Amino acid sequence: MLKNLVLGEAAPSTTLGTIIVVTGAFLILMLLIKKFAWGAITDVLKQREDKIANDLDSAEQSRLSAAQMEKERQQKLLASKSEAAEIIKDAKDSGEENRKKALAETTEEVTRLKEKAVSDIAQEHDKAMAAVKEDVAALSIQIAGKILNKELTTEAHESLIDSYIDGLGKIDETR
Repeated sequence: MLKNLVLGEAAPSTTLGTIIVVTGAFLILMLLIKKFAWGAITDVLKQREDKIANDLDSAEQSRLSAAQMEKERQQKLLASKSEAAEIIKDAKDSGEENRKKALAETTEEVTRLKEKAVSDIAQEHDKAMAAVKEDVAALSIQIAGKILNKELTTEAHESLIDSYIDGLGKIDETR
């Protein structure tokens, strides 16, 4: 019996018994795992599978949403560029119109001022001519009066002209 207890010398029948015991223990272990752990393990794996599927779906939705937003942004950018070009064109047109209007107003004002200046010059000319006529008439009366009072000699004539010129200077000073 001592021989059977030695590890190195096992009987051939023990091998079959060991196989049966190990197989039985394995089946019991499998039954226990199935009863207590298998449901929890499959639930965890199912949850993990669902989470991964949801994450993939969410990532795909995010990608599609980002692509749609990019497309909308590009459309808005094109619309903004078009609107900016239209605003610039309107501003240029408005500026050109204002320039033409200002030029026309300035030309009209210059023409009006020119006509007024010509009119003022004509009035001043008429006034000057009237003043000269009055001066000539007064001078003629004075000369005639002096001629009638004196007989004119060359010296008297020069004296008369000098006194008249002095008199003109005094008349201009009183004006």
